[in-house]
Amino acid sequence: MARALLIVDVQNDFTEGGALAVEGGDAVASGVSRLLAEHAGDYDVIVASRDWHDAEGDNGGHFATEPDYVDTWPVHCVAETEGAAYDPLLTTTAITHHVRKGQGRPAYSMFEGIADDGATVAEILTAHGIVEADVAGIATDHCVRASALDAIAHGVHVRILTDLVAGVAEDPSAAALAELAHAGAALAEGGA
Repeated sequence: MARALLIVDVQNDFTEGGALAVEGGDAVASGVSRLLAEHAGDYDVIVASRDWHDAEGDNGGHFATEPDYVDTWPVHCVAETEGAAYDPLLTTTAITHHVRKGQGRPAYSMFEGIADDGATVAEILTAHGIVEADVAGIATDHCVRASALDAIAHGVHVRILTDLVAGVAEDPSAAALAELAHAGAALAEGGA
């Protein structure tokens, strides 16, 4: 059975020191790199997403000067900036598909993004016959949650690597994991 690793938004603006830093973000980057070093060959595709917002405008209401941290956010992950780059602790050599999402509008799920070749994540998974996917990344309570739910909706059996995710806040992250489990995702510690 074909398997994918989905790496969600392990970017400088979401790790320690970034515009929307999540505690534990650097540890996620390091942990995913260890997973890739030991098990990249266990995956048929490895897809990594990045928020990639426009420098001008509010990106469809996504950016706000007084954000509510639910639907609106401070400026982050602006295209071609250091904040939008992958965290330097994330080794990217094994990644087979790089996806950019946002680009002028709010986007939480990697399924809303486009790969460098113009393909969607759904098209990539279908083309490679993916039936199982491990999910890691940032943030558990937002983009990891949305990406995993979309993978489940696409018919993929999802496993959330609980030691390779980090959330904005503890209670919403726990609620997101419970929601994902209820939707059919398995919760497990990392490793392939």
